Amino acid sequence: MTTSQPDFRLAAPESGGVLDRSLELVRFLRAHCPWDAKQTPHSLQRYLLEEAHEVADAIGTGDPAALRDELGDLLLNLAFQVVIGEERGAFSREEVVAGLEQKMRRRHPHLFGLGPQEDWAAIKARERAGHPKPTGLLSALPSGMDPLLRAFRMQDRVASFGFDWPDWRGAWDKVHEETEEVREALESGDADHLEDELGDLLFAIVNLVRLAGAHPTPALSRANAKFARRFGAIEALALERGVVLGEATLEELDVLWDEVKRRERAGQAT
Repeated sequence: MTTSQPDFRLAAPESGGVLDRSLELVRFLRAHCPWDAKQTPHSLQRYLLEEAHEVADAIGTGDPAALRDELGDLLLNLAFQVVIGEERGAFSREEVVAGLEQKMRRRHPHLFGLGPQEDWAAIKARERAGHPKPTGLLSALPSGMDPLLRAFRMQDRVASFGFDWPDWRGAWDKVHEETEEVREALESGDADHLEDELGDLLFAIVNLVRLAGAHPTPALSRANAKFARRFGAIEALALERGVVLGEATLEELDVLWDEVKRRERAGQAT
C-alpha cells in the first residue's frame, strides 16, 4: 500500500484572487516541508533581497520570460512574509492590502475623489511629519540602504566627529580580532552567534577599506568581476582539456585556477 502524498490542490481555496494562491501555496509548504516550516522573516530576508535584485536584472535584459519567472520567485518570498506574519498574529493579508490601498488613496487624492491633485513630495513630507524619526547622528541614514554602503556611511559619519582609528593600522588589528572571534563562533556551533560575529568581521573589513582610502562597493564589484572572469576562463580551460565541471575534484579545479591566474599575470606583464 503506497502512502498518499499531500495534494496542494486540496489546500487551495476554490474562490479568491489569483495572488491568494501564492499565500495558500506557502501555507501548504510550511505544513508539509520541514525546511519551509522552520523559516522566519529574518532567515528569509537574504532570499528576498536576492530575488529583488534578480527581478531588476531580468528587467534589464528585456526578456519577458525571465522577468515572469523572477517575479514568481519574488512573489513567493513576499507570500512567505505575509503568511508568517499571519501565523504570528502580527498582521493579516487584509491589513497588508488595506495599508497599501490607504497609502495610495492619500497620495492620489484626485483619483479617489478625496481632494485636488497634490505634489507627491509634499504628501510624503506631510506623512513623515506625522511620524517623526529619531534625531540621532545615524538616524538620518536610510534604513533600507544596501548594508555594505550603510556600514561605510555610518563609519564615515562618526569619523567626522572624531570616533575613528588614527590610521588603517587600528582597523587592520580589529579585522584580525574579529577573525579570531569568527573562528571561535564556528567551533561553538551556535548559528546565531556565528552570524553576529560574521557581521562584525564584515563591518571591520569595510572600516579597513575606508581607512585605506578605498570604497567597499567598487572594490567588491571589481573582485566580483575578477572572479567571474577567472571562473569563465576555468570553464573554457576545462572544456579544452576534457575536464567535466561537477565531476572534477577540488584539486583538479585548483590546478586550473592557478593556471588561469598565471596566464593573467603573464598577459599583464607583456
